[in-house]
Amino acid sequence: MKKNMAGIGFELKKLFKKRGLLATARAYGYAGIVCTGPMILGIVLLLSILFLSRAYNMSFHGQEVFVSTITYTLLFSLTVSGFFSLVVTRFIADMLYEKQEKKIMPSFWGSNMLMLIIGELLYTAFLLCSNTNLTLTVMCLAIFAEILVVWNAMCYLTAIKEYNGILFSFVSAVIVAFLLAWAVIRLDGISVLGMLFAIFCGYGVMLVWDVVLLYRFFPRSAQQPFLFLQWFDKYLELAFVGLFINIGLFGHIVMIWNSQLGEKIEGLFRAAPYYDIPALLAFLTTLITTMNFMISVEVNFYPKYKAYYALFNNRGSIRDIKQAEDEMLTVLKSELKYTGLKQLFTTAIAISVGEAVISLLPLGFNDIMFGYFRILCVGYGLYAIANTIMLILLYFVDNRGAFIGTLIFALASPGLTFLMFNLSPLYYGFGFVIACGLFFVIMLARLTNFTRKLSYHLLSRQPLVEEHKTGIFTSLGLKLDRLFAQK
Repeated sequence: MKKNMAGIGFELKKLFKKRGLLATARAYGYAGIVCTGPMILGIVLLLSILFLSRAYNMSFHGQEVFVSTITYTLLFSLTVSGFFSLVVTRFIADMLYEKQEKKIMPSFWGSNMLMLIIGELLYTAFLLCSNTNLTLTVMCLAIFAEILVVWNAMCYLTAIKEYNGILFSFVSAVIVAFLLAWAVIRLDGISVLGMLFAIFCGYGVMLVWDVVLLYRFFPRSAQQPFLFLQWFDKYLELAFVGLFINIGLFGHIVMIWNSQLGEKIEGLFRAAPYYDIPALLAFLTTLITTMNFMISVEVNFYPKYKAYYALFNNRGSIRDIKQAEDEMLTVLKSELKYTGLKQLFTTAIAISVGEAVISLLPLGFNDIMFGYFRILCVGYGLYAIANTIMLILLYFVDNRGAFIGTLIFALASPGLTFLMFNLSPLYYGFGFVIACGLFFVIMLARLTNFTRKLSYHLLSRQPLVEEHKTGIFTSLGLKLDRLFAQK
């Protein structure tokens, strides 16, 4: 069924034109689900089923195994999908711009296939080295495969304006997983495999509905499922940006697992409950900035950005271009300022009232965990603002700047956390805070310097003749496309 192409900004503009708190809440809800849906789903499912596990007296070791398997599965999926996500997003944007929608769905299945092959091989090797029993291994690999596809689907869903459907799939996944976990407990008792099966079904609901939405929007086709690999040769820096962001974001947690706070759960599975749960909750404070960025960019910044670039294509006068640039950068500065203030306010609220709210949850928080929560709230707040600036650099096609900033972040987050091992465990979270502060300073400095000479970067640094890069990824894509064409 043919539908009008429109991004989330079009839908959000309609929602904000409506009066009332409900319309505003829906707009923020849509933005949050589209941006961070799988991660939110993972956190909500983990916490809700962990609540059930404790309510029905699952053994402490069983709870540790359950939390560790879900956490490791999420982190493995984020690492693999992170390398693909930004390049795939760029491919989708180019195909939409060139009105070649028939090439989009084949790329969805092609990218899924490659991610599943790479991811399943890596995760299988890890599970085998952990001496995990066969049933648990199969369940972990099944959940891992689902999450990978869901993460990938989110890259494509940002082009769809059926946000009611996206929200429905998210809510349905949570409800199905929770009710199924409760039913399994009532019928067969509490067990790790039963809880993992409920998680599997929850993600399955979201996966199936997301694919249905994609097929409603994009036409079916069998054209070149691996064409997108050519974009890796063109934009390889974007692939590493996605990878480095995830390493920086979660590398400090992995390092803490190997500190004196960490403990062996089973095989290679390790955890640091005193640190992991506060980090999980502190991460949620970034949602305000994530949602605000999506809304402010699409509703306020993007129209100015589009008008500015249109003047280059339509031979606008130098005066018009300069005026459009000033207007665009004024809006950008304003939006970044308000985004930072909102994140600062959110972090302050989380630190001041977070202890009272968390105390109501059956998470077993103590003073040390509350201390980590407050420290990590500051770190994730700085990260959220820095990541927003990095995404703005990608809007201006400063892939090199984003690459440098995220590389330093990826090195600093686990590296500085490791250096904190020489101090008291009370200071462990400060390594991540310093890394996020460094990331913020580098990204802000890069954006400031870049926008001072914006016209130069957009015109003078571009190649005089269009370049067609042919490398290992292009060759691989062509070989795979020929192979599938023969079959």
